[in-house]
Amino acid sequence: MRTAHNNITTIYLGGGTPSQLSMTQLQQIFDALYKYNNVAADAEVTIEVNPDDVSIKLAAVLQQLPINRVSMGAQTFDNARLHFLRRRHTAQQVVEAVTRLRQADIQNISVDLMYGFPGETLEDWKRDIDAALELQVEHLSAYCLSIEEGTPLHRMNMKASDEETERQMYYTLIDRLEAAGFEHYEISNFARPGFRSQHNSAYWTGVPYIGLGAAAHSFDGHTRSWNVADIRQYIDAIERGERLFDSEVIEGDTAYNDLLTVSLRTREGLDLSRLSPRHRDYCLKAAQSYINDGLLIINDEHLALTRHALFVSDMVICNLMLV
Repeated sequence: MRTAHNNITTIYLGGGTPSQLSMTQLQQIFDALYKYNNVAADAEVTIEVNPDDVSIKLAAVLQQLPINRVSMGAQTFDNARLHFLRRRHTAQQVVEAVTRLRQADIQNISVDLMYGFPGETLEDWKRDIDAALELQVEHLSAYCLSIEEGTPLHRMNMKASDEETERQMYYTLIDRLEAAGFEHYEISNFARPGFRSQHNSAYWTGVPYIGLGAAAHSFDGHTRSWNVADIRQYIDAIERGERLFDSEVIEGDTAYNDLLTVSLRTREGLDLSRLSPRHRDYCLKAAQSYINDGLLIINDEHLALTRHALFVSDMVICNLMLV
């Protein structure tokens, strides 16, 4: 949950699979949230769903709750690649889910896509983008498949697409979505005008938030805390009226690195006026070579990535950090 001036401005039910909860369970959650918090009348209220969970019944349930935004993990519209990811749903179920959500008067739908599958071609990716656009959703997020050491895909000796193919896929995504009227407002996120994710945007601008649940993180503007990850320990502590958590104060170089990392991912970039004189001087000196190379630009006291830097953003951001 995001807070501003003691009002809850966004609520996000995500992590795990909240679409598996019953009507009674969801109603209990919202009853408690609205009873103990001052939730703004125009709050953005999002729930994550799996496409195959969106039955006619679930859509009707969502219609009765304060939910006004749905985020759905489509990943791809190719059934073979969905099987590769071990996802339960099919491409057709994504289409059916969007139809049912529209019938339930959900007018803000976000779909997640993934690219860079082993053997995936640029033409394959274009078909996925076009299939997503045909759904006429308000928001799209897209992420490159990463095969990390120790994961099942790594143990299967799977190889993701090569870097040049991934680069072409990323810029094809940008071009096709912008041509369709989407705003590219964060490295991996695109929205139709007026439909940016308010919840995620608050993360990127340092708005305080409250995390509920095992392993959930919170931030009060100065201190970041995280609940115990063990679900049994978390429940037992709550039943005793306690909260088990660790925390750290966000200040100095840590605060600079945090602000840099999230701000440079956005279209607006890093507001240099928010930096201390020492951090501003360091940042500008570290950024100068990237400015000269056309990877960074300063506009109206904001340092931002250029189009050329988007695909190598991690490298640029990392080299501006203080370690």
